[in-house]
Amino acid sequence: MFIAFKNAFNPDDIPEELYLSDGDNAPHWLCLLAAQELQGRLSAQTSLNHNFGLDGQTDTAVVGKMFGVLVVDSPLHGVGYLAAFSGKLGGKNLYKDFVPPVFDLLTEGSFLNTGMQELGRMNEQIKAIGSDCNGGTQLLTDLKHARRLHSIALQKQIFDQYHLVNQAGIEKSLNDIFEDAGYKNPPAGAAECAGIKLLQYAFKFQMKPIALAEFWWGESPKSAAWKHGHFYACCKEKCAPILSHMLS
Repeated sequence: MFIAFKNAFNPDDIPEELYLSDGDNAPHWLCLLAAQELQGRLSAQTSLNHNFGLDGQTDTAVVGKMFGVLVVDSPLHGVGYLAAFSGKLGGKNLYKDFVPPVFDLLTEGSFLNTGMQELGRMNEQIKAIGSDCNGGTQLLTDLKHARRLHSIALQKQIFDQYHLVNQAGIEKSLNDIFEDAGYKNPPAGAAECAGIKLLQYAFKFQMKPIALAEFWWGESPKSAAWKHGHFYACCKEKCAPILSHMLS
């Protein structure tokens, strides 16, 4: 997953002050180099099976995606960078040159598939009873309550599979991280952001993070102000408690 810069350089030649961020949202110059290289590959990429909306198409499948780059110092390769995308891309988690997710929900035969099938069965039962004029009100209420409990239990089981490692090598589950931070439950999509994936991979493989940046690539979603090619800080709701653990 490590990507070498096209123009190699010696990390000893980098002034110490350049290891610091240029500002809250201004990317480090090494991140700019990494992002430019990644954006060049994204522009020429045809194997990602995702319509970013940059070729004039306007169908409903068009959507941009948040990408991230983490400049690292690897004990095996020197200074280079890692790349990641938030969530899934083209319905997949795994692509060459991108770090994997913290936990792969798409694994065939996983508990998630079984749990979602049971949830689907419950939905069909509720739909059938709701369309039956003679359907019992109490039975419908009980089924909806059972569906809610099943959904909550499944979500908790999912979050328990996410084990985030910090720079000291200490692991915590997503549920424990958010509980320690005073949250009732982790928000949906927690630990799926690009920055979290990047730090997880770097710490697992003993790489020293130097600088991190995330940018939006593609058409802006209607519900947000993200713009193509612009850089953004990590989101507070999903990422702040995780980063507090990972960077401790």
